[in-house]
Amino acid sequence: MNQLNINLNPATPTDIDVIYEFIHQMSIYEKCEADFVTDKQTLYASLFEQRAAECLLLRENGCQEVIGFAIFFHNFSTFVGRRGLYVEELYIVPEKRGKGYGTAVLRHLAKIAVERRCGRMEWICIDWNKPALSVYRAIGAKPMDEWTIQRMDEATLQRFAVGN
Repeated sequence: MNQLNINLNPATPTDIDVIYEFIHQMSIYEKCEADFVTDKQTLYASLFEQRAAECLLLRENGCQEVIGFAIFFHNFSTFVGRRGLYVEELYIVPEKRGKGYGTAVLRHLAKIAVERRCGRMEWICIDWNKPALSVYRAIGAKPMDEWTIQRMDEATLQRFAVGN
């Protein structure tokens, strides 16, 4: 990563404001701001108390300004028989895109996955995000076109859990 002159470091509790803002900016970019319902307290508890996920912050060397982040956690594959690394969010500020930072973050995450003996690394991408998809194809990621994501939101979960 030194060729790009960047630093990737684990987020700390004092970084909650920038993490929250980046997630909000992603929700706008992905045209799903209505789904952005978290608050800083919930996010803080999930990342730093429950440790449900990990967060890395990206800075250019010598700068304090955060220019991107990644949030990831472990999932499990019964087919592989080992855990995997799931990238929930990867965001680079718009003015820094196209410089290789996203690829560098993914490479760093791949190294973490290898060190932790993960069987694979996965993430989702909105199908209209052509720049991101181009990067993913270039690094060897393959789409799982035959699979569809199924989701229950919190209200649906609550209704279903009680039999309604």
